[in-house]
Amino acid sequence: MSRRRGVADASGLFEAAPPAASARALGAEGHRDRVRQRLLEAGPQALLDHELLEAVLFLAILRKDTKPIARALLARFGGFAEVLSAPAAELLRVEGVGPSAVAALRTVQAAALRLGEAQMRDAPVLHNWERLQSYLTAALARERTEQFRVLFLDSRNRLLADEVMGAGTVNHAPVYPREVMRRAIELHATALVLVHNHPSGDPTPSRADVEMTREVAEAARLLGLTLHDHLVVGRGGTASLRQLGLM
Repeated sequence: MSRRRGVADASGLFEAAPPAASARALGAEGHRDRVRQRLLEAGPQALLDHELLEAVLFLAILRKDTKPIARALLARFGGFAEVLSAPAAELLRVEGVGPSAVAALRTVQAAALRLGEAQMRDAPVLHNWERLQSYLTAALARERTEQFRVLFLDSRNRLLADEVMGAGTVNHAPVYPREVMRRAIELHATALVLVHNHPSGDPTPSRADVEMTREVAEAARLLGLTLHDHLVVGRGGTASLRQLGLM
């Protein structure tokens, strides 16, 4: 007796897909191929934000149309960079986004930051303000809580390390000058640049920022280290305490 279409075979493991589902799968795969081809031939600049986001999701979501998911992510968070930096818990609330998709987004974000950090190591940090500002904006401007980082530099002002030295709330991150100095000695650093973000988006330094900078500067002076600057990062730009005459 012949089997009816769609009824499992004797093994019980296989079942023919409905024609409509098969057509949708083929259509989604054809779209993936077209996006990949444009990416490879014309580069990422040829893709719109939702298409580039789709390409990232291809890595984690197989055999499914990712365009609605990409558009939903952009609608919820406002932009490609905002999606990459969004908290995992919030990403998972978007329909179709699972742990694998979150991991793919985090991988792209980490790769971009690693690339920016590697580029900064090629030349003295203070000689390329635009590159430094772009790197710090990517790393910190969209963080939801304050993060205090230190750029440790060698005698030629080349980057030895960029390390998080404190993380806190929406308006405060603890800073311990002793820990900053201890780490500088371990790395054989001769100069420092302090960096932290303002989740409010306004990079204007606060009174507490100025006082903390002076404490770190004094600790550095006692050890023969140079504190070049303290940069405050916000969505509205980056403020330099040195340029503002606050240190």
